[in-house]
Order: sequence, then C-alpha cells, then structure tokens
Amino acid sequence: MTERIVIDGQSLTIEQVVRVAYGEAGMPKVVIDVDAQKQVERAAEAVQTLLARGEVAYGITTGFGAFKDKVIPLEDVKKLQKNIIMSHAVGTGDLYDIPTTRAIMLIRANTLARGYSGIRASTLGLLIGMLNAGIHPAIPEKGSLGASGDLAPLAHMALVMIGMGEAEYQGEMLSGAEALQRAGLEPVELAAKEGLALTNGTSVMCALGTLLVHQSERLCGTIDATGALSLEALNGTPLAFDARIHNLRPFPRQIETAEHLRALLKGSEFTRDYDPSNVQDAYTLRCMPQVHGAAREAIAYTRWVMKIELNAVTDNPLIFIDDETEEITVISGGNFHGEPLAIAMDYLAIALTELGNISERRMMRLTDECSNSQTLPAFLTKKGGLNSGFMITQYTAAALATENKVLAHPASVDSIPTSANVEDHVSMGLTAGLKLRQITQNVEHIIALELMAAAQGVDFRKQEIGKNATLGQGTAPIYALVREQVPFIEEDTVLYDYIAAVKALISSGALDEFIC
Repeated sequence: MTERIVIDGQSLTIEQVVRVAYGEAGMPKVVIDVDAQKQVERAAEAVQTLLARGEVAYGITTGFGAFKDKVIPLEDVKKLQKNIIMSHAVGTGDLYDIPTTRAIMLIRANTLARGYSGIRASTLGLLIGMLNAGIHPAIPEKGSLGASGDLAPLAHMALVMIGMGEAEYQGEMLSGAEALQRAGLEPVELAAKEGLALTNGTSVMCALGTLLVHQSERLCGTIDATGALSLEALNGTPLAFDARIHNLRPFPRQIETAEHLRALLKGSEFTRDYDPSNVQDAYTLRCMPQVHGAAREAIAYTRWVMKIELNAVTDNPLIFIDDETEEITVISGGNFHGEPLAIAMDYLAIALTELGNISERRMMRLTDECSNSQTLPAFLTKKGGLNSGFMITQYTAAALATENKVLAHPASVDSIPTSANVEDHVSMGLTAGLKLRQITQNVEHIIALELMAAAQGVDFRKQEIGKNATLGQGTAPIYALVREQVPFIEEDTVLYDYIAAVKALISSGALDEFIC
C-alpha cells in the first residue's frame, strides 16, 4: 500500500519532508487533510467577500512593495496575481535539484494548507497534484533576499501552475504547459490573493535547511566513526572519553558523543591504555566529544527552528476569521522574514566548518610522521620519495577546509534595502542556506579523505601488531565497507575514483546502519 502523508499545516515533520524529497512521484502520496481543506476554502471565500465589499487590502486590491498604496480596480485583481508571478520570476544561477524542488513544493503546500492565506483549495490541489505527478518546476537557486520570503524562486514554481515557465517531468525538461498536459493536469487562472500567497514565504530556505539538518545529523555519526578509526590508526587512547570526565561538564551532546566513541571503540586492540610515557593525545583526538558534541548542539538547534518553520504560515497579509462573529480581518505582518532560519543556518555552517577543520587536522596527523611520533610512515606510503602516498589528499582536505572558513562568514549579519526602501531590512536567509549546502558537501569530502587515510593507517598498524588484531565493535564494519571500495594503496595510483566512492558511502547513508 502506498504511503500517504497528510498535510494540515500543523504536523509536517522533517522526516516526512525527507521521504517526499527523495521519493518518487506519488510515493509517498501527499494529500490534504479534510478539515484543513475546509479552512482553506473558508479563507478563500473571505477574500471574495472582501472584494464584494470593495475593501482595500494589501496584495488583494493594492500593488506590492512600494506600490502598496496603488489601489487596483476590481476588474484587474486577477491580472494582478498573474503579474506578480511573471514579474517576480527573475531568478538566476543553477536550478535546484529535484529533491530540493520537491521539498520546496511540499513545504509551500503545507503552509497554504493552514488556511490563512486566501488561496482556493483547487489551486492548492494543483500544487499537490504536480508534486504527486512528479512535475518539478525549474527553480533557479539565486535571487532571494530572504524577505519578503523567497519571492523569485517561488515565482518560478508558480509559473508552471499557470502554464508558463519550465518543469522537469519524467526525465525531460518541458514547458510548464506541456508538463501539465502530459500529466493530465490543467493550469489555473489565479484568483485574488493567490499569486501573492504562492510566492510570499520562506519555503525555499526552509527546504534547504530541513534537508541539510538531516544530512548534518548523518555526518555527526560518520565523523565520530571516522575519528575513532583515526584514533586506532594513531595508537590513541580512549581514556579521554571516560564518562566521569564528561559528567562534570554536562553538555548533553558532549556526553552523547563520548558515549558514542566508547561504543565505537569497544573491544579495540588498536588503542593504548594508560602509558606513563604518553599520557594524553593531541586535541584532535582527545577533544572529539567537546568539538563534535558542540556541532551536535548546533544541529539540534537548527532542527528545532526548521521543525517550527515547517508548520508556520509565512505569507503576507494573513486572513483571520472570527469563529463566533465571522468577522474578517486582513492583517499585514512580517512572517515572511527569514531571520530565524538565516541565523540558525549560519550557526550550523560555523559548526560544520569546525567538523571539517578537526577532520582535516586529524588527517594531517595521520600523514605527518613527526606529528604521530612515527607510529605511521610519512604520508602513509612505503618507499616515500618514490611514492607520494596520501600527501596531496591532505592538500585537498586543507583546500576544502579553507573554503569553508570563507563560506562560514554569516549571511544573516548583512542586509540591503529593496523596493524603494520599503523593505529596508532583509535576512539573506537563502544565501545562508546555499552557503551551508556547499559547506556540508565540502565536509563530506573531507571526512571521506580522513576515512581513507585512517583505513590506510590501520593497515600499517596491522603490520606491526598482527593482521588479526581486532578493531572496535563500531569501527570494524566501517573499515570493512571502506575496504570494499578502496584497497590498501601499495604504490602511487590514481585516487580520485576511490575518493568519490567513499564520499558516496557517506552521502548515501550506507554507513548509517553500522554507526551507533
């Protein structure tokens, strides 16, 4: 039986977004809750009532932005909504990938399903129908300031709904009209408020943030396992992960990380006990709970923000109807402002940059025989000089870590006025999300490089302590998976395909089931 995800504007989860984003057309199938649909219709009827009364309401019978004081004649209100879609579709850059596009569509539909936006159920139904049919609008990545929401990208989404723009359908890029026709759907003629409701909100930055939270959570487990394998390769000690230490500094996710590391390393014959001649390890090994744990705290905060935003109404104005008197009130506000998301994603970007930094430094220690007290040969190779071994892989990790440091500059501290200074402070939330995505991808590559180096180091350790020596309960299966993709590097060879293979293990989630 096909899974159904019922949206009502109040209960959408990050996990559901991930399933829809990475699912296929109609699997899972998205449907609107019956009661939510009634609320949607009620708000749409309220908009028509306002028109019949001749009342002035922003974006319904007025222009947008600096044109807020321009009253629109009744006969032009539909044209106004079409115009906002066409005029605002000015995005640029690469197109969002299909998973992100699907997440955008789902989150926008869920926001509208709350029933405060004035959109008709039929128009919302078309958006949901496109998602279920696998019609994916061509949405350029750039052009949003993060207030008034993600106007330009969402306009590109809405273009397809009116039979314009372009969309991917069954592997082909088609005109919006043709994509709808092939899927058996018809374009909509927008009614009052609908163009504004579709474009005014934070759905794009929220989609990015939601998917990247999921990806970041996966990275935390992977970097713990990678760091633990590096510790084994370097003959490190797990004594610094003793629960008694971390209970005295009770950050929950520091404690969690230390526990995870102990579980990963349980039973390992590659670590050392107390050694009076070498009582403690370098920070990159000893302080993994503190650093990895701090990153976990940032991820948890960002998850909290995105969980709220998934079920928030973020367009403007909003339609309120008194349950007792049926009085209709249209209130202009600023829920489209992406500041909460921008700050959260900037915070997460800094945290993930630190994960990349500590991973790259461990890789340096794996490759530098002076730093590892000659536990491992220089650059993890035999016949150094003739062979360069892992010398340049550390260069790549260093380059990516440095790029991340540049990208980690917060976007949310910037602002630029728009719309004739009416919109005089913006969040740059989408910029924060795009930077975060690049940082996340870079960190995946850095961890892949460290994982390869750690496996190489473990093999050199086996030559010393015996090929049957036992790795930790958690690191052993990770090492085995890496070795399925990458052999021990005896002599210099082309490495980039191996790097890509290990990176794919990380990004695909193939390691997840082996990580506590």
